[in-house]
Amino acid sequence: MAANLGAHEVMELHEVLTDAIDGINQFQLYRPHVQDPQLRQILDKQIQFMTQEYNSIVQALQQQGAGQAVPYRTPRQANVQYGLQNPATVTPNASANQMDDRDVASGMLGCHKASACTRMVAALEFANPQLRRMVQQSAVNCAEQAYEVWQYMNQKGYYQVPTMQQTTTNTMLHTYGAAPMGNMGGMAAAGQANQQMASQQSPANPQYQ
Repeated sequence: MAANLGAHEVMELHEVLTDAIDGINQFQLYRPHVQDPQLRQILDKQIQFMTQEYNSIVQALQQQGAGQAVPYRTPRQANVQYGLQNPATVTPNASANQMDDRDVASGMLGCHKASACTRMVAALEFANPQLRRMVQQSAVNCAEQAYEVWQYMNQKGYYQVPTMQQTTTNTMLHTYGAAPMGNMGGMAAAGQANQQMASQQSPANPQYQ
């Protein structure tokens, strides 16, 4: 496959694979600090999937396999908790020994968010269709893993969702309306009529010379 890759694709693959290795290593560093069995289960499952995904891309590059783009399966979504419920004060840790479950989950979330952006930007530069699909799916997988971690944080109160007053929310959202198709057609017809009128009034038309 290497002969079918452009220079830009090679550089983007370098970024994607390096990011994948960094993410796996980062999660391995987090593991000894996890106390909650639920978070440990999420972390272990994600490390395993991230490793398999990395291997699939490498195998595709080395022509050792089909290199299928496998989606990440998230568990059943929990109900999102909206509003602030006495959020705890957050400060940097004085040492690694102070790292707790919230720190680990927050680090995991940030890693997935950054990786999703990196991989989607990379996918937009690929000409090879197989690698393009793989990296696109990888970006989506990062987003799904990020949401899985976010749901955990939201349910634990680690990541609360501020809200506006309902009247403010409604006012903002109601400023947008869908234009009826009839009006869109009328706008197109009006545009064509204006164009015809402009061509008739053009100095190139003998009628107006």
